[in-house]
Amino acid sequence: MINKGARLRKKGSFHLNPLRKGLGLLLLGSWGIFFVYAPSVCRAAESGPPAPKTIVDLQSFRQTSSIPVVDKRGQEGQKTLINLNPRINEWYLLQLSSGGGAPVETYHLGNVNPAGQKLLLDSTYPQGLIIQGDLGEFRCDLWESRDRQSLKAARASGTPYAPLCGGRVYLLNPVKGHRTRIEVVTDLLRDEVPSGEKIVAFVRDTIFRDAYRETGKVMKKPGSEADSQAPKKPGDGPGPALIDPQKNGRLLEVSNLGIQVEGSDRGGMTPGVWYPAKENPGIYVGVFVPGWTSPDVLRSHRSVVANLDNVEAAALVYLVAFDLSQFNLKFSLGTEHPRVNWSDRVPDRMKDDTLPGPDGIGTIAPLVSTGLISPRDATRTAAAFTGGFKRTHGAFKSGELAGKNHGSHYGFIENGVVFSRLNPGLSTIYRLEDGRVNLRTWAEKDSSLLPTVRYARQNGVPIISGFDPATQMSVPGSLVSRWGEGNWSGSAGENLRTLRAGAALQEVQGKRFLIYAVFTSATPSAMARVFQAYRCGYAMLLDMNALEHTYLALYRREGPNLFVQHLIKGMEEVDKKEKGQYIPRFLGFADNRDFFYLLRKGTP
Repeated sequence: MINKGARLRKKGSFHLNPLRKGLGLLLLGSWGIFFVYAPSVCRAAESGPPAPKTIVDLQSFRQTSSIPVVDKRGQEGQKTLINLNPRINEWYLLQLSSGGGAPVETYHLGNVNPAGQKLLLDSTYPQGLIIQGDLGEFRCDLWESRDRQSLKAARASGTPYAPLCGGRVYLLNPVKGHRTRIEVVTDLLRDEVPSGEKIVAFVRDTIFRDAYRETGKVMKKPGSEADSQAPKKPGDGPGPALIDPQKNGRLLEVSNLGIQVEGSDRGGMTPGVWYPAKENPGIYVGVFVPGWTSPDVLRSHRSVVANLDNVEAAALVYLVAFDLSQFNLKFSLGTEHPRVNWSDRVPDRMKDDTLPGPDGIGTIAPLVSTGLISPRDATRTAAAFTGGFKRTHGAFKSGELAGKNHGSHYGFIENGVVFSRLNPGLSTIYRLEDGRVNLRTWAEKDSSLLPTVRYARQNGVPIISGFDPATQMSVPGSLVSRWGEGNWSGSAGENLRTLRAGAALQEVQGKRFLIYAVFTSATPSAMARVFQAYRCGYAMLLDMNALEHTYLALYRREGPNLFVQHLIKGMEEVDKKEKGQYIPRFLGFADNRDFFYLLRKGTP
């Protein structure tokens, strides 16, 4: 990290003037005027008036600097630079205003090296930015430069990440995210057609119900040599599933698995066993069948987990586990989703009609979301998978959470920037600035973590809420079988069985694994039983209903060549092929949906 005290410019001076009531500090010097917010005070103020006007107002830890400028016509104005979260130090807003009015130009900038450099304004250099870092100071001409890395040229390029300042900074430009044919139709019905949501639900619950269900073909009977062909569990790999002893030794034919694994026999896999992904260290693949779960697990917690029906009990589950000691997790919003306006689900009494959304804003402007992995991360990305519900379904219609916090809309944070506040009681996957990943039910006390939260995504309530060391068994969430209170989606008749994806955290012998699982036809109860079988400490629902909503791809590079493998073969249909070139989702083109991706540590 930059030693700020050691890098103050010699000319000019800094003055610290405490403001009244401890609200912050004014810093005056040759860079301009800085206002440093006191986080604890700002957080307390968030619950009271006035309501935020833009997403910038939601950023309690932002730092702002301004310098006066005079344009070529002699008109006075001001340039303002906002570091949206100085501790994360990744996203900035650069604004130009004239005559003391509202900004007439706004640019969303991305810091390519957040740990090693900081962007500054300097009144002695009004035509650009000062980039100060470990390698010294760099002056970047943004307005008067005539080359292609001026702000004007970068904006005109229309590329999602336009390089500036010799590649030290990106300008984020708005782009149109890709939507599949299904998404085009469903979005049109939901946004434009009265009662369109009912039409979508009818088609989903009749035509598409169990459309993706797989069962797998048993290749060998118990007592065969299948046990000897199954790969031995690596000492540093994830833990196997607790399986019914009567199913031991069975081998399943898994024809739709799109990831190559080590140790499989003629396409067969032993359920509950992890197979290393071929030539992709730290990644493991497995399959399971909910009905093959250990009877001890199936007999537990019957008061909160429903009995499995015959369809979901036999439906195949695909799983991928990532060794978190080898990967960094990141999260990105899509170009359109999740939105920040009101969900249609929340009760009318929970809405404030004077506000465009539960956090006081109805749009993320002036920020830009590209729906695309940045160029600086692209070569290190090992995997990507889709995120959670759209805002339409991302709030509660009934139950206790529907009566709290404007209906308890699902919150999300990217690069330390709050797009929608994290609400207590909701399942949350998050990563801190030090790289640690966790899954937990967010609580009021967790607000103390906010200054260090780099990424976060909430989605519903827990499928697994904890692990009981006394019984050595995972504990299902209390609302797993309660449709409305858990906001599990599905039909109004509470038919919850559909294609679903979930994320879980497993800890084995001091190692931590992030598990992503796709259930080809399951209720939340079936998901709970499977995550119990794998002794997960926490698990949550992500998205559902279609392969594009439960998409996962792995990437492997050999020199200039990129190899893409999907968890389920049908997921490849979401990717693009143009002029003979294969282009993967999230990595090669912008997408309208939010997603997670994992970077391999130590990769240059």
